[in-house]
Amino acid sequence: MNIRPLNQGERLPMELFLLADPDEQVVQSYVSRCQCFIMEQDEQCIGAYLLLPTRPHTVELVNIAIAESNQGKGLGGKLTRHAIETAKSMGYKTIEVGTGNSSVMQLHLYQKCGFRITGVDMDFFVRHYKEPIYENGIQCRDMIRLQQDL
Repeated sequence: MNIRPLNQGERLPMELFLLADPDEQVVQSYVSRCQCFIMEQDEQCIGAYLLLPTRPHTVELVNIAIAESNQGKGLGGKLTRHAIETAKSMGYKTIEVGTGNSSVMQLHLYQKCGFRITGVDMDFFVRHYKEPIYENGIQCRDMIRLQQDL
């Protein structure tokens, strides 16, 4: 298992990013401002995340995803911890992440990795996505914002 920066000229793992954010147009709107990291196993990309600088000394972890066939194996935690350590080594003081109110497993994971809930952006997904999103039988309406000091 190897986690590394995506090299210039390598294809973005868009299929993974779309697991985390189903609107390719939205992903394309910010991906160029991010640094991409991929998780490989047997030379296959099975996970990825993006780090998006948002303010001085602050970075946001976005589009963290594990291929569906590899979910449930603790790899999301490894990627999240890698993102935290990478942000710290890059000199950031704060790392943020946002997820949907219906993303029960993600909320569990982020808090387990040391993130704290800092706010709720009411109706974020209703305002920014054309089609309703459902997870775990719940409509994804609100963005739950979390952060941790590095």
